[in-house]
Amino acid sequence: MNAFAFLALFAGAAIAVQAALNTKLGVITNNTFFATSVAFLVAFITTCAAFLIFMNGLPNVNTLRSVPVYMWFTGGMISALGVGLFYFLIPKMGVGQMMSFALTGQLITAMIISHQGWLNLPEKPIEIQSIIGAILMIFGVILVNWSKSHAA
Repeated sequence: MNAFAFLALFAGAAIAVQAALNTKLGVITNNTFFATSVAFLVAFITTCAAFLIFMNGLPNVNTLRSVPVYMWFTGGMISALGVGLFYFLIPKMGVGQMMSFALTGQLITAMIISHQGWLNLPEKPIEIQSIIGAILMIFGVILVNWSKSHAA
């Protein structure tokens, strides 16, 4: 396994841990929106600190002007929706079940984005092994979430 694969696994683990921690904050405070806001505030502060430490310089004005307007807000809005749904659904589904469905949704969406080359990202056509992998993941989610009460 190369370093990037290890970091990707670590990122996935970090997402599961932060989701569980921030869900608990939402449960304790009885306010999912508060927990989501705290998570984004702390993430903003942490990101700003990392930016200052590892700064490569600011983009020039022409670069900033060339960014399509929708890119300034849609990523953050989608993040808030996704993270908020995590914190709302985990107490109802459990972290394992929620993560298994979320990862499946991420994989299928990523395959479509890559296949289409959306946002000028590298194109990677969906091939038969990718389809088989996605189907196996869906079956894996079913098995992971199958309880003995369903088997009876």
